[in-house]
Amino acid sequence: MTAGGSRRPTARAHELRRFLQAALLRPVPRDHREPDRAFRRRRVVCTVTLVVGAVVLGLGLNAPPGDPLFLVLTAVLALVWLGGALAAGPLHLGRAWTRRGGLVRPVVQSLALGLLAVAVFCAGAVLVAQVPPLREAVNEVLDHARYASLPLVALITLVNGLAEEMFFRGALYAAVGAGRQVLVTTGLYVLVTAATGNLMLVVAAAVLGLLVGAQRRVTGGVLGPALTHVVWSLSLLFLLPPLLAALS
Repeated sequence: MTAGGSRRPTARAHELRRFLQAALLRPVPRDHREPDRAFRRRRVVCTVTLVVGAVVLGLGLNAPPGDPLFLVLTAVLALVWLGGALAAGPLHLGRAWTRRGGLVRPVVQSLALGLLAVAVFCAGAVLVAQVPPLREAVNEVLDHARYASLPLVALITLVNGLAEEMFFRGALYAAVGAGRQVLVTTGLYVLVTAATGNLMLVVAAAVLGLLVGAQRRVTGGVLGPALTHVVWSLSLLFLLPPLLAALS
């Protein structure tokens, strides 16, 4: 009984390692090269979009909770990211490894990564709840959902998550060129988020940016990062308020 019990955790750990290696470490084959002129145009479009997006994000998140301006600016922000992504050039959905070494669209894999990210952030919330300044920073963001229509906030959260990934892990990732795309796109994602002035949003942007950036490097497209981002953001929207309330 003991021997069997010890083998099961070892087998689960082995499966988890294989999953993480396939999802975050081993790139699938692809060729997304584009002409120099298109590459330069992509960079110009991405630069303009980053500046406009940072301004709109800062204004939106600094609007008082309950102010309709928050919902308006958040919707505008989604249009900024989406417009920049589409104007910059072609986007790719990407593919993921299967257990047998084949290639499929990264759907199940990305949903699982999103749930793992939710579990990690919820565990982190247990620590954050014990530190008043950090707890207050999280509540400042959640207040926008508490004083607005939750279904509407959820819809905007969904659309913004998709638009962010189309831009940051789609257009912007391709604009960086070969090299340190994950670090560069994550760094820019963090800098843009810093416009909100909220420390916890900046930390979340860094962690999430590295996760979905690694996904983008492996899958070669935006579908995986988009699904992971949406699962993460929507889950925390509904889970964090009662979790923090229970821990306070």
